[in-house]
Amino acid sequence: FLMSWQSVINSLSSVFERMPKYAWIMKQLLEPERSITFRVAWLDDSGISRVNRGFRVQFSSALGPYEGGTRFASSVNTSTMKAAAFDTTFINALSLKNVGGAYGGADFSPYTKSDTEIQRFCQSYMTELSKYIGPDVDLPGMGEGVTANEIGYLYGQYKRINHHCGQIGKGLLWGGTPQYEQAQGYGVAYFAKRMLADKGMSLEGKKCIITGSNYIALAVAEKLVELGAIPITFSDSSGHIYEPQGFDSARLKYIQRLKQDRGARVGKYILQSTSVKFNEPEAICSIPCDLVFACSHLAHISEKDISMLAANGCQGVIEGVMQSMSSSAIVAAKKKGLMHGPFRATTIGGCLVNGMTLSNDPINFHAGESLDSRVEAAINEVYDEVKSTASEFNARGDLYAGANIAAFLRVANVMLSHGSV
Repeated sequence: FLMSWQSVINSLSSVFERMPKYAWIMKQLLEPERSITFRVAWLDDSGISRVNRGFRVQFSSALGPYEGGTRFASSVNTSTMKAAAFDTTFINALSLKNVGGAYGGADFSPYTKSDTEIQRFCQSYMTELSKYIGPDVDLPGMGEGVTANEIGYLYGQYKRINHHCGQIGKGLLWGGTPQYEQAQGYGVAYFAKRMLADKGMSLEGKKCIITGSNYIALAVAEKLVELGAIPITFSDSSGHIYEPQGFDSARLKYIQRLKQDRGARVGKYILQSTSVKFNEPEAICSIPCDLVFACSHLAHISEKDISMLAANGCQGVIEGVMQSMSSSAIVAAKKKGLMHGPFRATTIGGCLVNGMTLSNDPINFHAGESLDSRVEAAINEVYDEVKSTASEFNARGDLYAGANIAAFLRVANVMLSHGSV
């Protein structure tokens, strides 16, 4: 958490110098409005009682109801949840959708569990969580280890213990049927498109390293292929695969089918291709490329990785998930002249299609609107705001600083009107 908080405050010195009244607002943001920890007891398939720890950190409701993802992973703890809720607050602020920030999850890894165990765990988790969420209070979403499958189980239990009618594809937890899961990944690709266009370049023909192989990474790859770029890698806990000629639509569809199996690893792709390389070279960032899309929750881009990328002619790194680059890597990228797409600006796509947004402002297909048009328009608006804010505060061209300042000011201006609460 302190790393996330420090990364923001380093960008805000010019704001505090110009308007000292905002300094105490940042001090308030050291603590969330509410932090909930609870026991999650469940039975495994052998009938043995298991216990995990559940979390929901409701960081800020200044702009509206809490909204943010859910993460089921063994690495989940109080600090990671607090950091994720803090980051989500600023991501949602940039989306202009008038929602606050929260994040939750549990130190439970679904990848080694049966479907019945996952169902029992989700039901136990929601039994306690349901006391603190609701359509006008807190809107949990997807995240690492929480796919459409888990969302369905979570919503089913919420519906069972509350007087609540299902609304397929909208409302709280999308009524158990998440819609437009590709939105965040598409937004990441569109941000890269706009960032390159601003420098007179395009994605056409660019070789792109993608770290991760979750639903976000796959959506990024899908959109990159559509925009003419060439994804050349995917990774997961087993390592990485490198396709020198790139993944075309047919190869990408195979990866998407492969990853639908919860326990599948990308290494299995070697049975499908004779040209693919598995964990060769050893470091994924040593592969020559034009752009990197950091979409892995497991492997963060380090300062050493930035040095390797710069030496191989890489032009930029675009973050696809929260905290996919270390603080030192961000500094190193700036020093070496690499473009940087900060996650607080690139990942707003998920907020555009949460269940309540789809209830209040559904995509109007009859008027020619589509998921693509909604996401691209929002990304372009965010890019313009981030760029102009950076220039206003003497950080021209620094999208990282611009995103932090723009998001902070939107939250802080509302908090100032609320007083010291």
